[in-house]
Amino acid sequence: MLKSVSMKKNFISNSPASVRMFKNPVLEGLSKVPYFIPLVVFIPVICYFSYTSLQINSPTIFLLQMLSGLFFWTLTEYVMHRFVFHFYPSSDLGKRIHFIFHGVHHDYPNDAKRLVMPPSASIPLATLFYLLFYWLLAPTVLDGFFAGFIFGYLCYDMTHYMLHHAQFKNGFWKKLKQQHMLHHYDDATKKYGVTSDLWDKVFGTK
Repeated sequence: MLKSVSMKKNFISNSPASVRMFKNPVLEGLSKVPYFIPLVVFIPVICYFSYTSLQINSPTIFLLQMLSGLFFWTLTEYVMHRFVFHFYPSSDLGKRIHFIFHGVHHDYPNDAKRLVMPPSASIPLATLFYLLFYWLLAPTVLDGFFAGFIFGYLCYDMTHYMLHHAQFKNGFWKKLKQQHMLHHYDDATKKYGVTSDLWDKVFGTK
């Protein structure tokens, strides 16, 4: 069974500068993305699947399906962050892959160009999840559920960006930001939830 491992705290930069990850300029460019790009890519996707769902379901059923997809996203967010992004391999290649996917964010948490997932990664992942749901769910459920799931992903990306770059007065958002900053600066083996601490409470990583 995969176990999450605390990432080493050898270096944390508070600079907003980007560190170069690839010698190849094309790969380097693909690793950086402005915060609004996920909105441009995935809002049309949400609209499309919402529309197709509403062609065969009542608004109430569609809403329930979308909320189910959103709820499932919160679990996916936690599981991926804890067991995929924080799995620390022992091989040099594994360490390099880990750094590219998540380690760079912990070393350079204020790098605004690496706070949301680039389409080069998010589109293939979204496609894989759609195929999984296509296999598991009834056709009448699929589109509404997937719309909610992708909406949850967008909430995650936008929340993650704001937690690093926005100042909050609202108590809810201040608490959420504090939780995420503790994950970065205190103990990376806890507080994996970004949009919610629900699953941290459930699985004892609060």
